[in-house]
Amino acid sequence: MKISIHKKNENHSIFNPYHPICYDRTPLECPKRGTQNSGRLVFLGGNTEAVGRHIGELTGADLFIIEPVEPYSSDYRTCTEEARAEIDAQRSRPIRAQVENIGQYDLVLVGTPNWWSTMAPPVLEFLRQHDLSGRQIAPFVTHGGGREARTFSDMEKAAPGAEFLPGFVVSGSRAASCQAEVRAWLDALGLE
Repeated sequence: MKISIHKKNENHSIFNPYHPICYDRTPLECPKRGTQNSGRLVFLGGNTEAVGRHIGELTGADLFIIEPVEPYSSDYRTCTEEARAEIDAQRSRPIRAQVENIGQYDLVLVGTPNWWSTMAPPVLEFLRQHDLSGRQIAPFVTHGGGREARTFSDMEKAAPGAEFLPGFVVSGSRAASCQAEVRAWLDALGLE
């Protein structure tokens, strides 16, 4: 999972409230941030980490890694079975740490792999543990063929009170080489 959090700017409204929220679209007008970027980038790993690192390089965001208390199996089949059982039971997987002072941020870019048509359980736990009410969230998803499925809508349910912005979706096989697409998405959000 990946999250970039940018500090609040008390002086102006950050996003155009009249832009329709539609995923996988990029035309969003908003003012550029100052040169000092005290953002964060949160991610789980794998292909989603590659996209998160692109975001970090382009925005200068800090990094925060979501680590499950109990790691998933390194065996692919076992890992997918563990994740499927958690998702089917609507359980999240406990994580090691939280972002301190999350209330000082107004925008959170949250990334996750699409696991069984939804977000990874540690990402769900992250969203449950952090009050993101009144914050804006721009989600991004890596996938192996299922696109975002219900990931974005499930994230909205897990972060009630947050305003969701247009998301970014990329195939895991393209994650390492999608810098141009990430740049276009960040430009559209006014973050690059």
